[in-house]
Amino acid sequence: MTDAPLILWLRRDLRLSDAPMVQAAVALGRPLIPVFVLDPETETLGAAPKWRLGLGIEAFAKVLQGVGSKLTLRRGAALPVLQGLISQTGATGVWWHRLYDPASVARDTGVKSALKAQGIDARSFSGHLLFEPWEVETGSGGFYRVYTPFWKALRDRTVTDALTAPKRLVAPATWPQSDALQDWQLGHAMQRGAVIVAPHLRVGEAAAHARLTDFLATRVDAYAEARDLPAVDGTSGLSENLAYGEIGPRTIWHAGWRAMHEGAKGAETFLKELVWREFAYHLMHHTPQITAANWKPEWDSFPWREDNEDAEYWRRGLTGEPFVDAAMREMYVTGRMHNRARMIVASYLTKHLMTHWKVGLDWFADCLVDWDPAANAMGWQWAAGSGPDAAPFFRIFNPATQVEKFDPKADYRHRFIAEMSRTPGPEALSYFQAVPKSWALDPKRPYPKPLVDLATGRARALAAYGARHS
Repeated sequence: MTDAPLILWLRRDLRLSDAPMVQAAVALGRPLIPVFVLDPETETLGAAPKWRLGLGIEAFAKVLQGVGSKLTLRRGAALPVLQGLISQTGATGVWWHRLYDPASVARDTGVKSALKAQGIDARSFSGHLLFEPWEVETGSGGFYRVYTPFWKALRDRTVTDALTAPKRLVAPATWPQSDALQDWQLGHAMQRGAVIVAPHLRVGEAAAHARLTDFLATRVDAYAEARDLPAVDGTSGLSENLAYGEIGPRTIWHAGWRAMHEGAKGAETFLKELVWREFAYHLMHHTPQITAANWKPEWDSFPWREDNEDAEYWRRGLTGEPFVDAAMREMYVTGRMHNRARMIVASYLTKHLMTHWKVGLDWFADCLVDWDPAANAMGWQWAAGSGPDAAPFFRIFNPATQVEKFDPKADYRHRFIAEMSRTPGPEALSYFQAVPKSWALDPKRPYPKPLVDLATGRARALAAYGARHS
């Protein structure tokens, strides 16, 4: 049975390089059947990430064709779909790269147990992270709860080399039938927003590697400062590609490490951001409740509001706070949001508007093409105050002072807020073409007044925080 096929179950790993599962499978010389399953867990993705996933699947299918292979698409619960493929192809193994969010862990655990009981070689591989979450421990054997010690623990550890992509995958004698990608309609919920966001995407493994090369050649030196300026193209943009595994973290780490040792000033800060992603997964593995409940249980009594009218104005980019509104509109136009801006909009919603962080988390999960379950959860809880945070105070960002500091010439605001300019540019106007028609928005309307006085909102949040700690 050594010539029996192996099924390669693909998820958020749409690449051939830096892919341990692929390398191990190719080394066996057996026929390989790459499969993507649109299962109920994947069906729950929000509008933007589901659409972007579809684009990634389409791009990766073409990559596979280039190495003599094909991508088989099937829809349904993972276990019966995989069992059906095993029966149809005579495959004796199903391999995959690990994921770490609670839903994926539950699904994969069940699949592995059931397939092994059938005598199938069900095997999971690392590849989504630099290190497995259980491999990094404190001196006392526990997990890290604060980022800085976590970074110090990782920075001098040896990261496995990123393996190159195979030139060919052995094909089976016959291919199983496949669904047609267009029949899945993964972009249906994006509606008219898709045509606006599409030009801002860089889809696929080749695009991801080009992005990394360009960043290290042109922008990494200034990264430590430029990454905080939303009007400047100062970041790598790789969050989009990392989200779908179009580039591996080891590839990024080693390239950044080389740049650092060659004297690139911002390279260490860049590596720290990659490890920040790693830290988010470390926490999600050890405390999976971070995705749905307050990481600090004592915050369960904080008087956040559930969804409300103010939150709807926030969603629409109509709060009257230019930094907040520019950021929300950037998300609708580009599918992404600058990291500094994410902190501001999250703080504003949870502090000034006293709205539960899950309202914001769910909206980001619907709208971001670079949505990541661990980073989204940790980011929102950090901003809200309920998550991992070494700061001994209640952090409230002031969007007015923040915008003057990080957008002093108002370039970012004018780029995305049409009402602030006599001659708005195409991206500012694109916002009105991207959002739902039901919002009935018009760029000729006056810019709205602030929903809440910033000083009043801050005082209200501090009073609630003080009452909870009294």
